[in-house]
Amino acid sequence: MTDGEFRLAYVPGVTPGKWAGVWAERVRDVPLRLVQMPAAEIVPVLRDGGVDAAFVRLPVDREGLHVIPLYVETTVVVVPKDHAVAAVEEVELADLADEDVFEPLDEVLVWDDRPGQPAFTRPESTAGAIELVASGAGVLLLPQSLARLHHRKDLTYRAVTDAPQSQIGLAWLDAVTTDLMEELIGIVRGRTPNSSRGRNAQQQPARKKASQQRSAPKRRRQPRRRT
Repeated sequence: MTDGEFRLAYVPGVTPGKWAGVWAERVRDVPLRLVQMPAAEIVPVLRDGGVDAAFVRLPVDREGLHVIPLYVETTVVVVPKDHAVAAVEEVELADLADEDVFEPLDEVLVWDDRPGQPAFTRPESTAGAIELVASGAGVLLLPQSLARLHHRKDLTYRAVTDAPQSQIGLAWLDAVTTDLMEELIGIVRGRTPNSSRGRNAQQQPARKKASQQRSAPKRRRQPRRRT
C-alpha cells in the first residue's frame, strides 16, 4: 500500500468491479486502485512492489508468492459469424483439425499439442489475432472472458469442450500479508464482515465466554427447625 491506497492489478478479462464495490463499503478510508496490465507483466510488477495484490492467470511462478485459485474459465474458439462452427453450440478440438489456428505472442492457454494447423503468422497480441480472424484468415482459441473483451459484431465464439482451460487466482507477496490483504481475501472468498480476518474483524468487540456471563446460582436457605 502506498499514498493511502491499496493497488490491485488484474489481467485482461477479469472483471473486479463487484469486489471493488464491496471494498468501498467495508474499507472506506483506503481507496482501492485497480490497474489492468498484460498477463506476462503482472507477476514481475507484483514482485517489485508496484502493486499490493493481483488477479493472475495460472499457472505462474509461485516462488515468494501466496496464490489462491479462484475459478476456471471455459475455452472458446472465435470464428466469423458465417463460419460452419457458428451453426453448432459447442465443438471438440478434433473439429478444428483442418482450421488455421492463430497463436498470438500473448497466448494465455497452455497446450501439450496445439489443435488445427499453424496460421501463416503469429500476431503480437490477442487483439491483433482477433482482427485476422475477422478477415477470415483463421480461428483463435482463448478464454471466454477474453472473447467477450474483444467482442465484435462480425464474430462469434463457441465452447471447446476438451481444450485446456485458464484459471484465475489471487496472488500477493508471501512476506506481506497485511490486515488490508486479509480484508481483500475475505471479500474475494465471500466472507461477511463479521467473519473476515482483516481490520473489520479486529474492530468487533470480543465476546465474553458464557461461563463469565452467568452469575453463580444462589444457595437456597434451609428452613430452621423448631426445638
